Amino acid sequence: MPGRAQYDGAPIAIIGNGPVGQTTSLLLARWGIPTVVLDSRDSRDLVGSKAICQQRDVLDIWGSVGVGRQVADEGVTWTVARTFHRDRELFSIEFADRGRSAYPAWVNISQSRTEQILDERIAASPLIDVRWGHDVAAIAEDGTSIVVTARTRENVETVRAPYAVVCGGARAYPLRAMLGVEFEGRTFDDYFLICDIKTDLPEWAKERRFYFDPEWNPGRQVLVHPCPDSTFRVDWQVPPHFDLSAEERDGGLDRRIRQIIGERPYEIVWRSVYRFQSRHTNRFRVGRALLAGDCAHLLAPFGARGLNSGVQDAENAAWKIAAILGGWGDQSLLESYHDERMAAALENLEITTHTMDFLVPQSDAGWAHRRDVLARAEHDMVARRQVDSGRLAEPFWYVDSPLITPSLDRPFPGRPAKGSPAEPGPGVLIPDVPVHIDGDPAARTRDVGRDGILVLTTDGVDRDATERVAARATSAPLKVYAVADIEVDGLLSECLDTGPNEAWVVRPDGHVAAVVAGDDDIALHAAIRRTLGFSTLVDDSTASPV
Repeated sequence: MPGRAQYDGAPIAIIGNGPVGQTTSLLLARWGIPTVVLDSRDSRDLVGSKAICQQRDVLDIWGSVGVGRQVADEGVTWTVARTFHRDRELFSIEFADRGRSAYPAWVNISQSRTEQILDERIAASPLIDVRWGHDVAAIAEDGTSIVVTARTRENVETVRAPYAVVCGGARAYPLRAMLGVEFEGRTFDDYFLICDIKTDLPEWAKERRFYFDPEWNPGRQVLVHPCPDSTFRVDWQVPPHFDLSAEERDGGLDRRIRQIIGERPYEIVWRSVYRFQSRHTNRFRVGRALLAGDCAHLLAPFGARGLNSGVQDAENAAWKIAAILGGWGDQSLLESYHDERMAAALENLEITTHTMDFLVPQSDAGWAHRRDVLARAEHDMVARRQVDSGRLAEPFWYVDSPLITPSLDRPFPGRPAKGSPAEPGPGVLIPDVPVHIDGDPAARTRDVGRDGILVLTTDGVDRDATERVAARATSAPLKVYAVADIEVDGLLSECLDTGPNEAWVVRPDGHVAAVVAGDDDIALHAAIRRTLGFSTLVDDSTASPV
């Protein structure tokens, strides 16, 4: 277990009991912080598969609360994403692992099943109080607390909390209005038909397939994802004003499916029609409230960045709330949540909007460009790189965060190539590698780092002296290790590309906060303080719980 927050105050309010709210409550419970989870629904809605693609580093976050391995084992693992133009494969992408992660690059499993697994874990926690049928009617602050008023069938209840995490989902318009935030962006005109089809397609069972302009959906595209239990998610782009009921009545849906799977028997498990949106709130933090998940940002799904980024919102919010309540983080961490997760959302929106503009061009010139690129891509590598079938989700790099200490020796080189992790350095998630810690054969860098502040030293650095400096900088749970003492087969040094005389400061969410000279006590002290939101250099952390 991590260093407990030593907190015995009122629970944190979490509004919305979808995957992001569930994850937030479990992460806070891991820190020893109670939560009250409010949801307007009467019970869990397990209709449809919804968000199915879970990225490796999100599985790792769920692993920290005890469910990552189960989600991975129940899901379908895939490591290759193939893109076709008509019936010709243009390219494929395989996903590199900078380290030796405990989880595969991608696992497909229905959101409904993921929610069930998270619910089972929540039911085992005495720190999480789930209240269904609580429709939030008001959110206000009184100076020291945030006050949430919820209507039930019988009465009106008030929850007074030090902070709230608002994860009410895509349709949380009343919640956004209560917080006074705007929801800027656009809605795409074209519709997408989604069907979960149970059938036998063994040759497609371990890969994602994206088709531009196939003969069975001319002028548009189709995406096929494998799912558990011999089920496949198929997304067709369909024209505006598409009528699913009419297509079902006249046999069009059956013909559409048969064009992909042939004469195999099949069963439609779920189907729906969507129009996609790209939107974000203008603020991710309003006073004592933090907005997360689809409540804060809506993304087109080509790239699986919705739920995956929402879980990363949850982790960012949870460790910062825990740090403040534990007395070792400054109140400015709340504003850093806005800075960091807004930057992540804007990155995701830029990527997904670029994809949608290629999938659904908004002008005649855009359509002409798409046709030209796809025609040339069959023979031209340069054109092939212009084909955009969706850049798949990855952890964000907080290189411009106020909590990150830049390094002249390790400048961020920019967005990495598709399928590749970012180069290690300040702001980037530390590689997940096995390490030797206290005889634990299952120890990993991410697990060790999630307990508080982690400092890793390289050759030529006095580890004990580094520990003394770090302890003066913070009262946070602290671990200091020499890389040479804990690495397995030189893997950690290799993955970090370490040099001599370095001290690596790692945050509770696994992101590198700083890489400083190991003999520069002032720089190390300042970097740790900055990581926790403090702007002044003092010998002792004087923050107190709020």
